[in-house]
Amino acid sequence: MTNNTGTPLVEMRDISISFGGIKAVDHVTVDLYPGEVVGLLGHNGAGKSTLIKCLSGAYRQDAGDVYINGKKVDIRSPRDARSHNIETIYQTLALADNLNAAANLFLGRELTNAFGFVDEGKMEAETRKIMARLNPNFRKFHEPVSALSGGQRQSVAIARAVYFNAKVLIMDEPTAALGPHETQMVAELIEELKAQGLGIFLIEHDIHNVMKLCDRASVMKNGQLVGTERVEDVTEDDILSMIILGKNPKREAA
Repeated sequence: MTNNTGTPLVEMRDISISFGGIKAVDHVTVDLYPGEVVGLLGHNGAGKSTLIKCLSGAYRQDAGDVYINGKKVDIRSPRDARSHNIETIYQTLALADNLNAAANLFLGRELTNAFGFVDEGKMEAETRKIMARLNPNFRKFHEPVSALSGGQRQSVAIARAVYFNAKVLIMDEPTAALGPHETQMVAELIEELKAQGLGIFLIEHDIHNVMKLCDRASVMKNGQLVGTERVEDVTEDDILSMIILGKNPKREAA
């Protein structure tokens, strides 16, 4: 458990964004510390994905500021986000199915030798090195990623982000289409990333996953933040009532 002292890795402060006069996100503040997983929950349309797209560079907020390591930054595009070491792993994973793990890891950023040719041997060696760190059981280095299981594909996408120095990872329902064994594998990947000091925003529907994977949970409803609580301080019912009723039982009792 991180102790959340010092400067947050990310702070999204007082973020608002409207579409056609409807406030999708209304004055929301969330933060994230190194080695921490913060779950973002809420019904579809609650604003959690819209909020996080302001961090990934897909949207630009109308008001509010983003701070990285205490410094105000201006994120206008996904490229800007990457320049601040923010990587997004979408459900679709954006992998090239016909290519193997190494070719996917270095897609668009291929390593070349002294003659300017793509150095496949070096790319495979680097891929093996990072996979040994993240998912030591990964063996399918020569098969196209279309032949990989959901959890293995997830680890290729995560390895790509980590190899290129991600410090903040945005994960959109990483276990949605996975079975129990694969879900456990992703849970272990997340633990490994935490141990390496990455901060993770996890967009999640499944409260069990939040209780298992997250340090804190931030719940949104109708574009507003209902509250952020340490997972160890709340029950699943508490979180459910935050999602459904938009009430924070911890605050109501205070």
